[in-house]
Amino acid sequence: MEFDIGKFEEYREDNRLEVKEAKGGLPKSLWETYSSMANGYGGLILIGVSEKKDGSFETAGLDAKDVEKLRRDLWSVLNDGKKVSVNLLAEEDVKDCKVGEDLVLSIRVPRAKREVRPVYINDDLFDGTFRRNGEGDYHCSRSEVKAMLRDQTEETSDMKALENVEIGDLNLDTVHAYRNRHSAYRTGHVWESLGDEEYLERIGAAKRAKADKRLHPTAAGLLMFGEEFRILDEYPEYFLDYRETLDPAIRWTDRLQSSSGDWTGNLFDFFFLVYSKLVKDLKRPFKLEGVTRVDDTPVHKALREALANCLVNTDFFVARGIVVKKGSDAIVMENPGCIRTGREQMLKGGISDPRNKALMKMFNMIGIGERAGSGVPDIYAVWESQGWKEPVVEERYGPDRTILTLAFTPKQAEKTSGKNKRKKQAEETEANGGRGKSAKTLENRVKITAFLASEESAGTGEIARHIGLSPARVRVLLSELMDEGMVQATGNGRSRRYSVKQATGSDEASKRPA
Repeated sequence: MEFDIGKFEEYREDNRLEVKEAKGGLPKSLWETYSSMANGYGGLILIGVSEKKDGSFETAGLDAKDVEKLRRDLWSVLNDGKKVSVNLLAEEDVKDCKVGEDLVLSIRVPRAKREVRPVYINDDLFDGTFRRNGEGDYHCSRSEVKAMLRDQTEETSDMKALENVEIGDLNLDTVHAYRNRHSAYRTGHVWESLGDEEYLERIGAAKRAKADKRLHPTAAGLLMFGEEFRILDEYPEYFLDYRETLDPAIRWTDRLQSSSGDWTGNLFDFFFLVYSKLVKDLKRPFKLEGVTRVDDTPVHKALREALANCLVNTDFFVARGIVVKKGSDAIVMENPGCIRTGREQMLKGGISDPRNKALMKMFNMIGIGERAGSGVPDIYAVWESQGWKEPVVEERYGPDRTILTLAFTPKQAEKTSGKNKRKKQAEETEANGGRGKSAKTLENRVKITAFLASEESAGTGEIARHIGLSPARVRVLLSELMDEGMVQATGNGRSRRYSVKQATGSDEASKRPA
């Protein structure tokens, strides 16, 4: 993110832009913002700028002497390991620009690589680590800091041998189902003749422990082939949930949970049970290769890729678990954990950095998943070829969560003409009781209530990121919705969350015709 002086009048504060007056020198809050941006998406800090009540910016009157001192102080603190855990800036990241008669110092903070996250201040790992949300900089919780520490290492946590778990604790039916799929995908593979224990060791599902030199399941082996109650011993937050809502009159038309007790609850069985539910309504063309029918399509492959990507990038120590939601016009896949390469790099492709490398290897061996880092771009390409709306990837913090939305609705071919747009707006205003709200406002209100209905509750920042509005605008719309009794709020300050207000018995009665 670079500072463009030509756009100064257009700038507003958001998750990637922060302004500081700095009339009395570098403000202490600068370092919290530095940590926040480094641990998030990166961003831009403008020194010598203040924010007016309407959200626009004005310069604070810095001159060349002020800027030179600020620059010296900045580099001095950045290179003090007691103040900042790591200096991410290069000379070209710090520039001064003239805006009118005043100078502004721009600081571009890059996103820190996972190997150096968390970036913290004041030599305090747990109390000095920050991130940004829609409300500004916030202290990371201990669980968020620990998640960043887990992501630092090249050997992912699913590779470790679990010395308190035995090979016999794995579900052999699942192991044999996996072996059958491997044999079908790689006919005549040299591992086909191996016994189960040696086979599990070769695929990364088992490893010899350093202490007793015996073969034990790895964390990946337990996740893939274990029983849910045993997985919970290692991962107390482990939870898999599939929700299908095809009829709006019914809350769930189908539901599958790892805790139900009527199936294993492991990742292998979840993948194939859920995948079959996701594709059951997709059209399958009739095609023969020799005498064998082939009914796979690019959409089927994309959904397999998306589901595998969701599983292998999950941080199983983080709360709320994996949730896959199927509606009549979209599929949403959510997994705990942020994107290790960052959202921009993931969409660009070319770098594969899964959170669970052993799990990815096991899926790859049965023909599922993409090791080259092109999986997500391929999904986007398939959706583009189908003429559907572009997939949406979101990252949320506190707790860390990645959300992929795959809509089956067509792209809007062209924008409504000005005349038709004004006509539609007038019709919507009339339908809205003459309150004069614009079509865009009504659309955003609907987006907010729909999002809250799907999430049960959300904060201002989450809503703002989801619908693409500023937090300030979202707060205005939420206030309107609360005044009208459509939305309710709980908590205060940054912990304040909103949800759709459930109608009471008296409310329902008042709506019935006399």
